[in-house]
Amino acid sequence: MSVAAQTEIPDDSVSYSFKLDAHDPYEAAGLLEALPDPVVVKVLSGQPAERTQAILDNFARKRREAIVAALPVGFVEREWLESAFPESSVGRLMAPAIAQFSPDMTVADAVSEMRGMLNKGFFSYGYVVDTEGRLLGALVMRDMLLASPDAKLEDIMIRKPFSLRPEMPLVDAMKVVLDRHYPDYPVVDEAGHLLGVVRGETLFKAQTVEISAQAGSMVGVDKEERINTIWGRCFKLRHPWLQLNLFTAFLAGAVVGIFQDTIDKIVVLAAFLPVLAGQAGNTGCQSLAVTLRGLTLGELKGGGIAKLISKEAWLGLLNGGLVGVTAAIGMFIFANMQGDERALTLSIIVFLAMIGSCVISGVFGALVPVVLRRLGTDPATASSIFVTTATDVASLSLLLGIATIILL
Repeated sequence: MSVAAQTEIPDDSVSYSFKLDAHDPYEAAGLLEALPDPVVVKVLSGQPAERTQAILDNFARKRREAIVAALPVGFVEREWLESAFPESSVGRLMAPAIAQFSPDMTVADAVSEMRGMLNKGFFSYGYVVDTEGRLLGALVMRDMLLASPDAKLEDIMIRKPFSLRPEMPLVDAMKVVLDRHYPDYPVVDEAGHLLGVVRGETLFKAQTVEISAQAGSMVGVDKEERINTIWGRCFKLRHPWLQLNLFTAFLAGAVVGIFQDTIDKIVVLAAFLPVLAGQAGNTGCQSLAVTLRGLTLGELKGGGIAKLISKEAWLGLLNGGLVGVTAAIGMFIFANMQGDERALTLSIIVFLAMIGSCVISGVFGALVPVVLRRLGTDPATASSIFVTTATDVASLSLLLGIATIILL
């Protein structure tokens, strides 16, 4: 992995762990490859377990086994715990809560223990837990600095601190932390046991990646792919989607084949096939983008889906009517230039087909991601294929079908 050789490696493993967040697991492994095992262990033990496992998967087997064996006690259990939660949930981003103390400990003793914890990883707050590991309070460094060394932690802690649940989706977590910009957020289970912490930076970055990845997912670009991802990995991630997209494009080609006789007799229609398909595709993409945004932000609840579909159908009717007039004028001029006496009829056919295809495209753009989400499939990844295919088939079928009925 030549990436490591080209990157300056700082001595401070804590600051290096932040630098690691900017890279996908493959590149992160490349960056860590040149580091000695103890430093790698120190860096990885401060990462969420799922990400640590993804990074280790790119190491050679013998070295991976050595690093896993040197990881802190309980890491394997933490990895299992995090993997039990759904994708894109808070639990998948947890890091260990390093600074945990009992409520009867003094400030002086806690500060002394904190000094020994610095080499275990980065932490912003201390957490007070009872004998069963339930979260009782949070410790702010400023309060500890100003408190008497003999003061008990239970006397200076923030009681009932804000916390997140591990199964909470990132979308919901982002909503509740918008007005709570903290460096760390404790994560507790239903019984209040402290499971770990999620760094604020990690949470916001994960949500940013999820949102930004939607545009790439719609065209077969994996969310792990970055600007500096090597070409071989890019090819592996992108090519299968292109093959699938080609297969669905054959369906649109089949529609043209079915109406080949119509095209042979009304040649001017061939010039408007890409016009109609392109316009319908754009309409569907607009509807799809709005729907994906609504799903990501959790705005589609209750009767929101029915309202969205109705709105997109109405927009398709209005937009289809207006662009249909423009397309009809274009067809009328073009048909007259070709000496076709059916110019007026052809312009009406284009107008009707444009309205119908825009309505269908708008409805499909809103409906497909919702259905895929309910079926447990990532709507951002799969929706564009179905919407594009549906809009192409619908627009071509309408134009050629109406022409066949009216003129033949």
